[in-house]
Amino acid sequence: MPYPSSAPVRERAPFLLRRLQRELQHRLDTLARTHRVPGAQVVLDTGSEVVALHTGVADAATGAPFAGDTVVPVGSLTKPYTAALVMLLADDGDLDLDDRVADHLPELRRMPAVTIRQLLSHTGGLPTGPDSDAAARTTAAHYLSSVCTAGDALFPPGTDFSYSNAGYIAAGRLVETVTGMPWHEAVAALLLEPLGTVPVFVDASAPARPVAAGHALNAATGRARPVRQNLAPLEAPAGALLASAADLAALGGALVGRAKALPPAVAEEMRRPQPGARPGALADGWGPGLALYQQDGRLWCGHDGNAMGTSCHLRADPDSGVVVAFAGNSGTATALWRELAADLAELAGVRVPAAIAPVGAGEPAPLPECAGTYRNGSIRYRVEPAGDGSSTLSVDGDLPLPLRCFADLSYDLLAPDTGRPEPGGRFHRDPATGVIDRVQVSGRTARRADPA
Repeated sequence: MPYPSSAPVRERAPFLLRRLQRELQHRLDTLARTHRVPGAQVVLDTGSEVVALHTGVADAATGAPFAGDTVVPVGSLTKPYTAALVMLLADDGDLDLDDRVADHLPELRRMPAVTIRQLLSHTGGLPTGPDSDAAARTTAAHYLSSVCTAGDALFPPGTDFSYSNAGYIAAGRLVETVTGMPWHEAVAALLLEPLGTVPVFVDASAPARPVAAGHALNAATGRARPVRQNLAPLEAPAGALLASAADLAALGGALVGRAKALPPAVAEEMRRPQPGARPGALADGWGPGLALYQQDGRLWCGHDGNAMGTSCHLRADPDSGVVVAFAGNSGTATALWRELAADLAELAGVRVPAAIAPVGAGEPAPLPECAGTYRNGSIRYRVEPAGDGSSTLSVDGDLPLPLRCFADLSYDLLAPDTGRPEPGGRFHRDPATGVIDRVQVSGRTARRADPA
């Protein structure tokens, strides 16, 4: 029997909480088997009560258990930590969020108008960022100076959104420039340790905590196999952190004002929606470092992160103080997270915004004028008309995906195996000419590279 949604977790008697733990553990175990996820953790923190659960193994090859303190490569969930570092430096008066980044980092001198605030909210127009293999052969300063040029700018700063790892490499460089410490040392001393998190980073030679491997699912055998993380050292501020769900929940608690590690004014500023931040398929809005999600009239904050064979998620509601964190050691754990988040509404009366819904508004409309090649840094997107009046999208020559387009220039991506719509993005018209000159694909914007 489900718990009534009118009874928040914090108001329940101990026996009800124990029952919730049993029911939620059962769902976590069942969903992990269903989605073939070797191991996962979930934490539900209401501010007065904490439910922390885990299941499975950390490494399918060794059978090492997935414990509560096991850490997982969290990928892009590193970015809120890097953003919080920059915000703490701003709070101390070491920099101003509206400073031009180029005033601190000469490697961004060819994009002189971009501010620190725009860097953290992905509204500066920077390209997506480095290919890990290529980035491993250079330095952060050299890489940024080569890709952050006027020719690579995707739009005027502050006018749109494009998710950018390069922006967070620059944010990490800011931290190093201001503090005089390498990013790893700065994030450990100024944020992780105050949060009670024992630091672990990708490629640590002697990690201080048990580490979960990422896993890929072998479609032929149905078995998960461990995979190696592939991250260049210069990408660390964008994706090098390992954490448990409990560690992520500690950050979430700080973001809703429950931890001294982040002053309330800093947490509030990180949650503030930024002008021009329209992230499309990623979220409903963006602050300096945080994704923002609308749910039942409330604005949750958080972030998602995927490393090689992992899927991790954080959601925090500043109004109620509820924090939900999840870490899974397989790419298929994203589907587990979405189902588990839906179950929380029934089991705990907590409606968590797990994913953005497909557009699906009105009747599909053919958009032949969208056909063409679009560029974001070295990445090429190709939109081509299909025989039935619809369009397809391919990335760097990969298998074309069918699009379901709408008259307002938004579109859904259709899964090639099921035809199920997934959030895609939108096309943009140049306001001066009316010509379609950009496309946003899963939060990343690309500029037209051929004549319309």
